[in-house]
Amino acid sequence: MISNQSRMLVVLVSFVAGLGVSLGLLFFVTGTGSVPPPASAIGGPFHLVDQDNKPISDADLKGKPSLVFFGYTHCPDVCPTTLFDISEIFRALGKDADKVNALFVTVDPERDTPAVLKDYLSAFDPHLKAAAGDAAATAAVEKAFRVYAKKVPAEGGYTMDHTAIVYLMDKDGNFVSPFNLNRKPDESAAALKKYI
Repeated sequence: MISNQSRMLVVLVSFVAGLGVSLGLLFFVTGTGSVPPPASAIGGPFHLVDQDNKPISDADLKGKPSLVFFGYTHCPDVCPTTLFDISEIFRALGKDADKVNALFVTVDPERDTPAVLKDYLSAFDPHLKAAAGDAAATAAVEKAFRVYAKKVPAEGGYTMDHTAIVYLMDKDGNFVSPFNLNRKPDESAAALKKYI
C-alpha cells in the first residue's frame, strides 16, 4: 500500500516532468529555446550612408551612448511612434541632448533612399540621424544587431516585418540592453543620462 507521502511525491515528480516536457515543446515550436547571444554579440562594424548621403559607420557613434532603431519610412505605426518617443527623450534631455546619438536604420533600402529618409526625419527631433545602404550592407547591419526583417507582399506593394527594439549602446559601441520607451520621457532621459 502506497502512503500519502509517496503518492504526493509521485504526483509532484509527474507534474515536474510534464512541465519540463511542455516547456521543451514550447521552446522548440516557438524557437525561443535557444540561449540568447551575449551582449557583445549584438552590434559591431557597419558602413552605410546617412540622410545627407554621407558615409556613416559604427565609429561615428563612439564617444556617446546611442539609441539605435531599425524600421522603415512606410511603416504605419510602430516606427513613427518610436521616433516620436525618442524625439521626446531628446526634448527631456535639454542641454544634454548633444551628448547622445540616435540612429534610425532602414530595413527597406529599396524605397528608403537618403533623400526619402531626410524628408521623413524632418518630422522628428533634429538629433535623429538615419542610415541606409544597399541590400548587402543592410543585411550585414541587420545580422550584426540580430535584427529580423522580411518583405511581406501587401495590396499595392509590400510592407516589412521587422524587429522593433530600441538598442541602447554605450560610449564604446557595446550593446547594453533594449531601451524601454514605455515610461515618461523624463524617466527615459534620466535612465539615458547614466551612460553619458
